[in-house]
Amino acid sequence: MLPGLAVLLVVGALLLSGVKVVREYERGVVLRLGRITGARGPGLIYVIPMIEQMYRLDMRTITLDVPSQDVITRDNVSVKVSAVLYFRVVDPNRAIVEVQNFLYATSQLAQTALRSVCGQAKLDELLAERDRFNARLQEIIDTSTEPWGVKVVLVEVKHIDLPEEMRRAMAQQAEAERLRRAKVISAEGEFQAADRLAEAAHLMEAGVAMQLRYLQTLTQIGSENNQTILFPVPTDLLRSLMAR
Repeated sequence: MLPGLAVLLVVGALLLSGVKVVREYERGVVLRLGRITGARGPGLIYVIPMIEQMYRLDMRTITLDVPSQDVITRDNVSVKVSAVLYFRVVDPNRAIVEVQNFLYATSQLAQTALRSVCGQAKLDELLAERDRFNARLQEIIDTSTEPWGVKVVLVEVKHIDLPEEMRRAMAQQAEAERLRRAKVISAEGEFQAADRLAEAAHLMEAGVAMQLRYLQTLTQIGSENNQTILFPVPTDLLRSLMAR
């Protein structure tokens, strides 16, 4: 009696062990006697014990940090470049069958592509055109991971570490550029001031302008002193006023 009950308990436990719960964002790839039967889930599924084997795959977008890579740019500047990679599994069957470890393979591929793409560019291009290099990296990596059932969503160059002497040189260059702009702005101001003075001198040559300036001088003198002042009046002014 007891041995039979023990056997039933063992068989029952073995059968219950085949009950699996696959979450909404997961898929279970089942191999039956070594042959793939397809992806199952989400929800409650059953895997035949000792006959079928299930591999869980996360279908959510995965964030992968690409470590800093030593890169020599096209203009022979040594820099360290790091990036971040966003990808997701779109075909769980191929992710299990076509590659041994798709996470490791994608990481190594991203490092190689980062060194290759950044090494083909000059430092100024690498600093100023990150969007173009991000798109190029995404295209290269996505093309290589497509047979594995992996889709690269986004690649971003995260940090470019420059040598100390290069930082000092770029700081000096930026300071020189600021000084140049300041001098250009100052020269533009001097030019505009000289232009306005030339226009004023041209206007003051006209008779009406000189007459108005003459009358303005009389008004200022009258407001500052209450004494009687004899001020000569040119006949040209009287003649011009009488003519008008």
